Amino acid sequence: MNLNVAIVEDDPEFRYRFTEAVRAAPDLHLLDAAGCGKDALALLRTFRPDVMLVDLGLPDMCGTEVIRDANRRHPGIDILVVTMFGDDEHIVRSIEAGATGYLLKDTDPSGIVQAIRDVQRGGSPISPTIARRVLACFRALAPPPSQPADFSDTTPSVSDSRALSPREIDILKLVAKGFSFQEVGSYLGISTHTVGTHAKRVYRKLAVHSSGEAVYEASQMGLL
Repeated sequence: MNLNVAIVEDDPEFRYRFTEAVRAAPDLHLLDAAGCGKDALALLRTFRPDVMLVDLGLPDMCGTEVIRDANRRHPGIDILVVTMFGDDEHIVRSIEAGATGYLLKDTDPSGIVQAIRDVQRGGSPISPTIARRVLACFRALAPPPSQPADFSDTTPSVSDSRALSPREIDILKLVAKGFSFQEVGSYLGISTHTVGTHAKRVYRKLAVHSSGEAVYEASQMGLL
């Protein structure tokens, strides 16, 4: 079954680029493309997208308002932010609003299409530079350790039920750098399906629901 995709982008050139990329993909179906927040909200009243691409710099409202409305109307929808804004404030506000992934506009059209597929497989596509900023934000918010770190043992102290395998740690490290599941699979010489299976095991072990949460939790455990 084709994935239904909606696009919210005010810049005509980028809107055309994204819509043509979606139309050219045999497994994707373009529902509609909106050029402003008002039209995006109307789109959400008419359609139920599987995945929505949302720019943050809309002429009549911030894209985070569209993200909130989309999550309120259609629980379970996947929302990919595609924007020029790479600052901490926009990143945090988008995640809080319910964004599933965060890409910069220098991502090529084929990368956008692959991100749409990845997000429906349970991934959270994030541009590498954004992933570094997300980790930096989490580290800044984390409380200081209650006791000095002990570097005598290179293996983190983790309960058996939460212990990650070396392969799972390798996958998390690549995801933290912003690689998609497909790119991780190519790098490690395994299938995208196998990467997804490992990711689901990681989510279960760490009691999280997304790759972003898994990266944060693993970082707090000293695994990354």
